[in-house]
Amino acid sequence: MRILVTGGAGFIGGHVVTALRAAGHDVGVLDLLHPAAHRSPPPDADRVDVRDRAAVAAMLDGVDAVVHQAAMVGMGVDLADLPEYVGCNDLGTAVLLAEMARVGVRRLVLASSMVVYGEGGYACPSHGATSPAPRAAADLDAGRFEPGCPACGAPLEPRDVDEGAPPRPRSVYAATKVAQEHLAQAWALAGAGTVVALRYHNVYGPGMPRDTPYSGVAAIFRSALAAGRAPRVFEDGAQRRDFVHVTDVAAANVLALDAAVDGFRAYNIASGRPTTVGAMAATLAAAMDGPAPVITGDHRAGDVRHVVAAPGRARAELGFTAAVDLTEGLRDFATAPLRAL
Repeated sequence: MRILVTGGAGFIGGHVVTALRAAGHDVGVLDLLHPAAHRSPPPDADRVDVRDRAAVAAMLDGVDAVVHQAAMVGMGVDLADLPEYVGCNDLGTAVLLAEMARVGVRRLVLASSMVVYGEGGYACPSHGATSPAPRAAADLDAGRFEPGCPACGAPLEPRDVDEGAPPRPRSVYAATKVAQEHLAQAWALAGAGTVVALRYHNVYGPGMPRDTPYSGVAAIFRSALAAGRAPRVFEDGAQRRDFVHVTDVAAANVLALDAAVDGFRAYNIASGRPTTVGAMAATLAAAMDGPAPVITGDHRAGDVRHVVAAPGRARAELGFTAAVDLTEGLRDFATAPLRAL
């Protein structure tokens, strides 16, 4: 198949392009080369903005499917980033969908994210499954990091979150990813085609951008350790995440092209082997023979406490199972090249 990959010069997009070509697909690449991720653009990449209808139309010529990776990612610096997030992520997706409908490209694989869930799944001993309210700044300042039951205040037990959970975005980036999904679902409901939305959990691996506030936590810790500094872990380090290797994410994109779906279907793309942020930092520090992590007690607006995936749908319907063990993956990541900006 002829596949167009948007954001194909980025961290995840580059691995997706490699995996698609290895699977025998003919791949075209569209990338804005945004300075948040590409301060020094790759020498072999051309700048194409997904918001440019004429440019997108030209790139779609002869294309059978689109793998849409292009997006601003991460928590951002502050609310001044809001217009750029919405422009790149949501307007860009709208333009892409409009042009796909116009020229008749009927298959979209959308890079979504675990952030659409906000907090993950929880259960109260007395009230069962529940969704906590956003954590209060006063509680976080006092070191009370675990959310309580909204009905009785009792401590909650974290549970896996599945694709049926309603979206509860808690950051600007998360809001734009929810909007991307909603736009794609509306496109599918209008009969324009089918959408496979891949909700990536915490992706790490070779080629992550470094030295930028938009980087993932693994790259931030890796950069600190490479400079001889201890990784600084927010809260108490006990927040749970699922770290999935970028080669596994790329493999999921290849599988998604052949998924038997009607309309819109979302999938958690995760390892299924969760850990805490503190444990991940300690494993990476040991792999790099660096200083042990420092638990800071600091917190950020928009951060959630626990979000861990139920990966069963992707296993059953896409045939996807993550292959890279976290300890092995972090050992390789400790010496893998990162992308200097």
